[in-house]
Amino acid sequence: MKAYVYGADGAGISDVAQPKPKGTQVLVRVRACGLNRADAGMRKGHAHGAAGGVGTVLGMEWAGEVAELGPDAKGVKVGDRIMGSGSAAFAEYTLADHGRLFHAPSNMNFEEAATLPIALATMHNAVVTVGGVQAGQSVLVQGASSGVGLMAMQIARLKGAKLVIGSSTDATRRGRLKEYGADLAVDSSDPKWVDEVLKATNGEGVDLIVDQVSGKVASQNLAATKIKGRIVNVGRLGGTHADFNFDLHAARRIDYVGVTFRTRTIEEVREIFAEVHRDIWGAVESRKLQLPIDKVYAFNDIDKAFEHMEANKHLGKIVVTV
Repeated sequence: MKAYVYGADGAGISDVAQPKPKGTQVLVRVRACGLNRADAGMRKGHAHGAAGGVGTVLGMEWAGEVAELGPDAKGVKVGDRIMGSGSAAFAEYTLADHGRLFHAPSNMNFEEAATLPIALATMHNAVVTVGGVQAGQSVLVQGASSGVGLMAMQIARLKGAKLVIGSSTDATRRGRLKEYGADLAVDSSDPKWVDEVLKATNGEGVDLIVDQVSGKVASQNLAATKIKGRIVNVGRLGGTHADFNFDLHAARRIDYVGVTFRTRTIEEVREIFAEVHRDIWGAVESRKLQLPIDKVYAFNDIDKAFEHMEANKHLGKIVVTV
């Protein structure tokens, strides 16, 4: 089968053996894949958790059809339209654990379905399960113009947040954040953004920050969070190291929690997917929660898709069809 593989000379489309499902695995005939920032790093040889390196089939998110079931797989049957996340997505066939997928709603095509699994799982966990958002609270999403950022704002709004703030350093994308739930859009590269947040919250700061940027905004986040507020760190788009104001952290008594899928067990991931289904799946099926598709590429043009991502001018998801 055809797959997009990281090799000794970089990433490219190669012929590899079709995988065989074992245990609770499902073999998926992939029809579309969503691109993610981690894919761009792995394409350059970087590891993502335990995954990466020469010989790795790249990709983390897909939509397609069940082609075959492992002996212990439950909840799906051959021919079902599904979407999910896992390794080796950029291929004609991939394997997925039966607890790490969703049935694709009948009102979505494969391209639309491929945009959702990672955003839904990541941001429901960050905003609701870990972040504990409650109706009437205020939420700031750092890096809001990414696909997962747009989903975070929508989930916060769905759960009754009274004020949703999104950040983007790009003026064009910042201007579109209100389409996806933001009451206020701020530029996190402008030092005055904290003052804007404080003004919007009567000087108190927000109840919750979902932070995909970290780096240089880490201490600014502390100043923009209310006393006894919460910061959930879900990424490092702004860098992995920075100064951190420990005194401000203590003074404001902020809960600062890091989350990632890279160190979670399969049992933990299954529970996250199950919680998405229990809590917000009706909003997915009604299309209340959805992501814009910036551009769709054919599989043979996957390098062009990554070039488009690295140009950093897109809003929403870039999709590759297989």
